[in-house]
Amino acid sequence: MIEQNYKHSEDYLLPDLGLTDAEKLPLGKYGLLRQRYLEENRPDLYTRLMLSGKLMEHLQEIERTAQSRLESLMSQLSKQADVTEELKARDQMAWVQRMNALQDQAEEMILSELIYT
Repeated sequence: MIEQNYKHSEDYLLPDLGLTDAEKLPLGKYGLLRQRYLEENRPDLYTRLMLSGKLMEHLQEIERTAQSRLESLMSQLSKQADVTEELKARDQMAWVQRMNALQDQAEEMILSELIYT
């Protein structure tokens, strides 16, 4: 249960609806995508998380996990595709094209594993 604090306003006690630490942090791309997915496709889960006060914690965790997974996948995929610093020095445009393709591939994996589940 969420502990609720109150503040006096004239003759009334009003709930103090200050932001939690998780709510103060801005959401990134993956957190916002997860939030939209939950709102549109899983409204029951979205409402449950919101009412329990755990929505922002959940979204921040998704953001951290997705960013970590992206870094890991990019490292693995670039090694597998032999996209090296040597290629970057020799042919920058080819390197950029391959890295963009790998980024798209990694993001598709993240979306299917973390966001749209």
